[in-house]
Amino acid sequence: MIACLGAGRMGRGIAVAFAYAGQDVSLIDLKPRNPDAFATLATQALGEIRATLASLAAIGLFDATHVDTITARVRVIDAAHAGPALRGADVIFEGVPEIPALKREVLAEASRLAGPEPIIASTTSTILVDDISGAVEHPERFLNAHWLNPAYLIPLVEISPGAKTDPAILARLRAILEGIGKKPITCAPSPGYIVPRIQALAMNEAARMVGEGVASAADLDAAIKYGFGLRFAVLGLIEFIDWGGNDILHHASRYLSDTLKSDRYEAPPIIAENMQAGRGFYDFTGVDVGAYRQEKLAAFATLLRTMQLVRPPVLT
Repeated sequence: MIACLGAGRMGRGIAVAFAYAGQDVSLIDLKPRNPDAFATLATQALGEIRATLASLAAIGLFDATHVDTITARVRVIDAAHAGPALRGADVIFEGVPEIPALKREVLAEASRLAGPEPIIASTTSTILVDDISGAVEHPERFLNAHWLNPAYLIPLVEISPGAKTDPAILARLRAILEGIGKKPITCAPSPGYIVPRIQALAMNEAARMVGEGVASAADLDAAIKYGFGLRFAVLGLIEFIDWGGNDILHHASRYLSDTLKSDRYEAPPIIAENMQAGRGFYDFTGVDVGAYRQEKLAAFATLLRTMQLVRPPVLT
């Protein structure tokens, strides 16, 4: 069983992901409310979950006749009845607003009520795990699991263990997430983790280019959809560096830094180190590079067909 601390957007998204995969989920509202206010919250939460599932059915992910069956796996629980649900959970996901003091308060209460057994994971996208781990009883079972919105669709979950996290807990959470079809990755505690850190750079640069008159917002977004985003749906950023060569990035970065007079384009030291050592980030020893490239081209073609961007050749 899964428990979510907070019945807001993140909790509801995680609830859909697990309920879709056949698991029971408790959305726990730890905020004291009068009965009418709680009833309103519960109705809204379950209504949104049902509507989300109906939308997924409408786009062909499953038969719409099963919406109510999946929705019935989710229940909303008030603070007075949180204890049993927390104690019975395999994993507790904290999804309250990004306010460290509030997270510490909620985590402290939840870990006390849950006892020592359940894994507890924050879903913060900005706060370092050990900035809040001190609030958790038995911090060896605590870590961060950052879901990307919409949580029920995006496969990636960034897991960041704290200084006291038991490696067995990390492995167990990864297995649980893989069991519902997610793609968990592990990263060190670092501001912004992986995706938000890269995303912030990309979004700020895109906005800057519109502001500088480099391109319209529409043309810039088209460039991302049909170039940048399409490419990196198949090749990872690091993989693409190796695909073209570290030297390409090195020289391009130097030119951009010089002409745009900004050190934000400077290549990091590891690029020069790779060039000097004559290596890339990946070891292709024993790999059939021709077959590898053909596999990637096939993946590009599949994506293009899905996006209806493939035309037949002109033969006459």
